[in-house]
Order: sequence, then structure tokens, then C-alpha cells
Amino acid sequence: MKLPKTKEDLYNTYFLKKDLAELCREYNLPTTGSKENLLGNICNLIENKPFTKRAAKKSNNFVPSLCSMIDENYRNNEMHRAFFKSLVGEHFKFNVPFINWLNENKGKKTYLEAIEIYNQIAADKKAGKKFSIGKQFEYNKYTRYFFQDNKGLTKEDCIKCWNYKKTQKGSHKYEKEDLKVLKLT
Repeated sequence: MKLPKTKEDLYNTYFLKKDLAELCREYNLPTTGSKENLLGNICNLIENKPFTKRAAKKSNNFVPSLCSMIDENYRNNEMHRAFFKSLVGEHFKFNVPFINWLNENKGKKTYLEAIEIYNQIAADKKAGKKFSIGKQFEYNKYTRYFFQDNKGLTKEDCIKCWNYKKTQKGSHKYEKEDLKVLKLT
């Protein structure tokens, strides 16, 4: 994969996380972390700035219980997934609002409080509450705004417009003019 020449080229081009990780691998940069971390590493390379590797978290053999505080070294891992599934049910999935809450409350709140928050988030979603979408989830944002503006169109229509939009330089936010792609097919 070709390294963009400028920071602007990097941020104005749509990349999947796996493509960014591949680019990092090619240039011997760290390949783990969020999409934003990978973009930052590549940006530092382009601008000839140093980058720092994240220190690996030490395993402390922590086993959660309802009355224990959320571990200071909390990670969304298989142990925590199994723990939450055992209490919430097989339908448990990590979601962004819940992950954010957990990260903000490490060492401050209990796992029982975490379960209560998870259930509240689930109830809010079921009631139609919209949560903010992180900037790294461009497709999800595009989809939300596409359907807010186009109630009668289909998922296939949205995908056609998204596939066009992500090939364009610049913003990948939904715009009404993206619908011109539907007239071409």
C-alpha cells in the first residue's frame, strides 16, 4: 500500500482499520490500537515526528465479582465478556456508550453498577435513544444521516451511496448530492 504524501491526503482518504494496520506493518509502526491511533502513527511518520509505543498492560490475575471495583487495568477482553454474559445473558455485546462508561469509572465504581448502566443503555436504545457515534465509525455515521434524510430508501441504496462516497477525497459525511449515484444505476 502506498504511503500518502501529506497529512491532509491521509485524513482525506477513507481507510479501513485493517488497511491502516497493513500500512503500519509495512513501515514498522505499531499495528494495534484504535483507527485513530493508527492514523496518528502514520501521520507522525509522514511529518517525520517521533511516535511512542503504548506500554503493554500487565496481567494481574484479577477476577471480577459484582461487589468488586472495576479493575484499574480493565480491558474489553474475553474474561470480561464471559463475566458480563453470565450476568446479562448471551445477548451481551460491548457497545461504545458502555465501554466509555467502564473506562471512565475504572477504580471508581463496582461491576454491579456496570451491569445497571449496561441495562439502562440497552433500555434507552430500545426506546429509540440515539447515542453519539465516534468519529472513527464513518460508515455508521453515514448510515444514520442517510436514513434520517431518506426515509423511503433501502439499505442497498445507502450502500451504493457509501461505496461512492468513500472513494472521494475529503469528507465522508453524508450529503444530499450523494444520491446522484442512484440515478446512474
